[in-house]
Amino acid sequence: MSTTTAAPVLIIGGSGIVGAQAAQTLRKLHPDLPIAIGGRDLAKAELVARSLGSAEAVAIDLDRADLGQPGGKAFSAIVLFVKDETLNSLKYAQAHRLPYLSVSSGVFEVGPEMAHYIHKPNSSAILMASTWLAGSATFPALQAARDFSRIDDITIAAVLDEQDMGGPAAFADFERLTQSAPNPLALKSGKWRWVTGENATRQFTDIDGMKVEASAYAPLDVLSLGVTTGAHSIRFDMAYGQSASRRRGEAFSTEIVIEISGQLKTGEETTARLDIVHPQGQAPLTALHVALAVERLLGLAGGEKVAPGLYFPDGLMEPDYVVARMQEFGAVLRRTDAENHLWVSGEKRHIARA
Repeated sequence: MSTTTAAPVLIIGGSGIVGAQAAQTLRKLHPDLPIAIGGRDLAKAELVARSLGSAEAVAIDLDRADLGQPGGKAFSAIVLFVKDETLNSLKYAQAHRLPYLSVSSGVFEVGPEMAHYIHKPNSSAILMASTWLAGSATFPALQAARDFSRIDDITIAAVLDEQDMGGPAAFADFERLTQSAPNPLALKSGKWRWVTGENATRQFTDIDGMKVEASAYAPLDVLSLGVTTGAHSIRFDMAYGQSASRRRGEAFSTEIVIEISGQLKTGEETTARLDIVHPQGQAPLTALHVALAVERLLGLAGGEKVAPGLYFPDGLMEPDYVVARMQEFGAVLRRTDAENHLWVSGEKRHIARA
């Protein structure tokens, strides 16, 4: 679907590695959609804008309430790829009644964003997309969870290759969320707990069958999945180092391992495992999910333009649509159960997992 809109989508941080890919993905999905690449370095933003076509570059000053924009300047939505400590970008969106999407907040940082929504609930559609790679774990997990009548436990382990960090903004987010944050949040036996001490690490089996140590981490997936699935326990861990593909001598990839334990609707007790790999790393998946969120906010796909409110990505988009797009854009998904049966299109096949 391709729809024109008079005002451009403003992507703040759009000249960075992931922001630029998000702009390119949005352009692929909607060739006629105007886009504004915003950043502190106007020359760098102009390079990205020229590569897109139907795009412009704007200088952004997050220390100013008007973001450094002249009076009368109009946008159709604001997408934030950097950490805005002032939240002037959110306040600007609310003042102009624009949809707003952010990807850089940890669980411990959502309070200020929620406070702005609570005080002006009818101003903007605020999409809190600070899930892992903007939804790359949440949507496949939700799709797999539909086969269960009861979910006891969801564990997610993400592998971030040290060569796949992205640009300076991504590294700053990583440092802040892993070093400056308080203890990660997890759901354990129906109770929300901060993970501390020796419980903050665990081993999981990666996509090649190797045991890998990971550390507890708390993107917004923990909150969203913990509520939507009714799981008794949910935990997210991240391993930062070498991806399985690079260990094999190939280029880095991004890898996610999701395990769901409980009772299937057929009555069978099992643990379903879902391996997700993108051979080009984390940026393509993050870019895709942001682009899908923007098209949904603007009503370009999946329904009418989203009304003012506070949302997680899975509250706006259907898992089947998103997972299909993930596969279309290069992600490889493989699901097995505890008996190493392979699941294809929601049906169990008696094929042993390699």
